Amino acid sequence: MTCTKTLDERLFYIRKCATEHLSVEALKRSIKADDFHHQGKAPNNYLATLPRSQQALRAINAFKDEYLLDFINVEELGVRDAKDVDERVLEQGIVQNIKQFIMTFDRGFSFVGNQYHLDAFGMDQYVDLLFFNRGLNCLVAVELKRGPFKTAYLGQLSGCLRVLDDYERREHENPSIGLVLCKDINRAFVDYIIQDYNKPMGVATYKTSADMSSECSTQFRPLTT
Repeated sequence: MTCTKTLDERLFYIRKCATEHLSVEALKRSIKADDFHHQGKAPNNYLATLPRSQQALRAINAFKDEYLLDFINVEELGVRDAKDVDERVLEQGIVQNIKQFIMTFDRGFSFVGNQYHLDAFGMDQYVDLLFFNRGLNCLVAVELKRGPFKTAYLGQLSGCLRVLDDYERREHENPSIGLVLCKDINRAFVDYIIQDYNKPMGVATYKTSADMSSECSTQFRPLTT
């Protein structure tokens, strides 16, 4: 693996190939997304909120702190400027490419639905993306946010997880887990504030193809005299 720089990094991808049976293309995507440096790094409260430490460690390792959504082409979704991409546009792009999104997460994820309707006490709530993870044996609610992290997102997600556990979760399943996907976070602040919540949640960022193009154009901008 000439793309990897250290022995630890090579061993990480070798183990990933062995356990997840990755194709060559899937392996290339994993290396491109730099999974070695992002896997298991998302700010979370899993150790404090999940009943068993083994389950908490599985949850920690199931999520990354950054997801590469380069399969989403905002131009194909009818958006001229990357700044105009809102949650529903992003959701539409993910749903249209749900197989690739699941591969970005993990093979153990199964897609349940988008804008999944929850109804408790006559109050309507909607989960942007709902998955089930076989390894964790639980529902996973993903909330998409186009801007930087806000504390209100955790409150919203916590409410959805409560309803999922009380109305959707089956007896043999573990507590539902939530993940906020947003454009930017102050990691120290998220680590600090998320500990006040008693539902298992994590926060991660994402990049689209437009973000990557913008970064490349900035890096290779010609010098002016």
